[in-house]
Amino acid sequence: MEDIYPVDYSNSTLSDEEMIQREYDALIYDYEHSNHRKKVEVIQRAFTFARMAHEGVRRKSGEPYIMHPLAVARIVCREIGLGSTSIVSTLLHDVVEDTEYTEEDIEQLFGPKVAQIVIGLTKISSEILAERNIESLQAENFRKLILTMNADIRVILIKIADRLHNMRTLSSMPEHKKLKITGETLYIYAPLAHRLGLFAIKTELEELVFKHEHPKAYEDICNQIIDTEQSRAELFKQFSTPIHPLLKARGLDYEMKTRVKSCYSIWKKMQKKQIPFQEIYDLYAVRIIFEETPGLNVKETCWGIYTDITSLYRVNNERTRDWVAQPKSNGYRALHFTVMGPTGKWIEVQVRSRRMDEIDERGLAAHWKYKSDGVEEDQEITKFLDQISELLENPDSSAMDFLDTIKLNLYGDDIMVFTPKGDPITLPHESTPLDFAYALHSTLGQTCIGAKVNHKLVPLSHTLQSGDQVEIISSNNQKPSALWLKYVKTAKAKSKINEFLRIERRKLISQGEESVINYFEQHDLSVDAGHMDLVASLFGFHKREDLFYAVGSGTVNLVDSLYKRIKSSKSNRFFKSVKEALMGKQDAIPKPTESISQISEIDYKKPYLLQSDAIKSNYVMADDCNPLPGDEVVAFVIDNQVVVHRRTCTEAMRLKSSTGNKLLSTIWGDQGATLFTGSIMIEGIDSKGILNGIVQVITEDFLINIASVQLQTQDGIFGGKVGLEVHSAEQVEQLCNALKQAPGISNAYRIY
Repeated sequence: MEDIYPVDYSNSTLSDEEMIQREYDALIYDYEHSNHRKKVEVIQRAFTFARMAHEGVRRKSGEPYIMHPLAVARIVCREIGLGSTSIVSTLLHDVVEDTEYTEEDIEQLFGPKVAQIVIGLTKISSEILAERNIESLQAENFRKLILTMNADIRVILIKIADRLHNMRTLSSMPEHKKLKITGETLYIYAPLAHRLGLFAIKTELEELVFKHEHPKAYEDICNQIIDTEQSRAELFKQFSTPIHPLLKARGLDYEMKTRVKSCYSIWKKMQKKQIPFQEIYDLYAVRIIFEETPGLNVKETCWGIYTDITSLYRVNNERTRDWVAQPKSNGYRALHFTVMGPTGKWIEVQVRSRRMDEIDERGLAAHWKYKSDGVEEDQEITKFLDQISELLENPDSSAMDFLDTIKLNLYGDDIMVFTPKGDPITLPHESTPLDFAYALHSTLGQTCIGAKVNHKLVPLSHTLQSGDQVEIISSNNQKPSALWLKYVKTAKAKSKINEFLRIERRKLISQGEESVINYFEQHDLSVDAGHMDLVASLFGFHKREDLFYAVGSGTVNLVDSLYKRIKSSKSNRFFKSVKEALMGKQDAIPKPTESISQISEIDYKKPYLLQSDAIKSNYVMADDCNPLPGDEVVAFVIDNQVVVHRRTCTEAMRLKSSTGNKLLSTIWGDQGATLFTGSIMIEGIDSKGILNGIVQVITEDFLINIASVQLQTQDGIFGGKVGLEVHSAEQVEQLCNALKQAPGISNAYRIY
């Protein structure tokens, strides 16, 4: 039987039976050509059982439902490299959740290991969430997934495969579901795949998210990659021709090829550096992969190739990375360096053995392929799971806190720093002395007041560099503050600080509640939960616990503040009694006109029309990303308001992955003459009259109001932020294009 790759059956003329049989045969082919023991019989039984359980059920695409677990099982087997237990669990992964069969049925038929994995993959029901008063279904399910992952890593690997297939078939889903799924994927699943060394899957997940979230940008970059293909091929030929004789002289069996950055990576770099496609100098890399032979020293071979290439081309020493001697936290190993190519452009070169290449592409699948050789990279996965175990020590953290904390440890390179005794400590990039202190011991972290780095005193916010020697200074009188959360990068540090703050918050809430009750009793007011809520709302709090905390921490003084706020309160029997008790009868205060329309019933399945006029809007703009009409946006119903975020906003990604039930797909409607706040960054060469020229373009050519100007000059170069009042994103884009054409201005771009 020939090798069968995953097939798109959406336009297939095959019957249901033919489709199912073809996919099952392909699964068995993949399994029989893997390195695992051959247990086809149990896979056959699981397939038959799952097919019967899902009989008559179809996916949104119209395919028989059994096609989904079959496709996921193929990913688990072929692309991740798992064995029969994982394949069986994958075939059964939706049975308990979607059918009448139970965990006990699975255990009786397929054993406790399979049952444990299947239950780990089963989502928590909304009924259970309601019973436990849990706010976020998505976040709680992620928490359960991570908890189970710590017991059996196969749970998360199967879940990643499940998500990959869902992303591959996302087109059949309604828009609001797409946004929820892409948000989850980019916020948690792609980083998990990255951390577990599944580079190919991580890249595909990011590409699919980009394709669905920003289709126009995705298409534009794809087309530009195609358009530059010939010039890249010519450059590669010029670059590689003089290298081949040198590598052959070493007697190496090798392959030299190019690898283009993913569209998503290119787009992210364009966004981060505010540069066009043409200015991405590391658009592609040259990869040299050599075969390992008996007696070959891999490290020496990598550096020997480096010597050969740098004898031909000038090297940029600042961009040399030796991940052979010091692998990345996800097990990645290679020697990277950048040289000046024959056309005057920088070219990145990646040197690695065949084993390193396969581990990079296929992660754990390649680990197991080489397991008989005792690969060391498995230790990286163990280290990651140990970090998860530390986070699980705090069972009181909310699911969202847990999810955010886990996210911190998924992406990013590591640094290595040292204790005063020379012991190495591995930390994420941009870690601080606080992270270091918590890594040594939780108590040391909680009492840290400062640090000495390389024998020099530094603040807690100091960014550590690889090779630093760190000594922690502590005091028993010290305790964590909320400000510390801005300093730390590690999941452990954030978790421990949050744990301390939660305990402190509970104490202050208790003290504040006691103060509020005493205040009510002193003024002969009814101590009632409903009345407490009304007073809390008067101070702008959504829950009375928030009022208690504010009183307990001293940020709200009831004696002064309540008297003032009661004056402008609503007409309500309770508030009237408070007024009479505190200040006697008062004339009614007219209620101000609300600037935001109240939300009527919303159909979450349909796009929400964003409308605005001079008086009211049916939405509010998120402060953290300042969207403008015309931007690609998504909305969330928060505190009875529709809050609009840019799709690229970090907070929007977080909300999509945690509160998808409150997510709205949106359409921009008529905004009338409404003005919105926007900001641009302008850079250029300082000269006489440059500011007048900028103001003229903005106010006279585009008739845009300037809200603020913050420009600075240094050594003849100026740069700064200009706040604007605009009607749309398109207006800002047109303005930036015009400014870039003005004399003395090198760049102008929108900032958020």
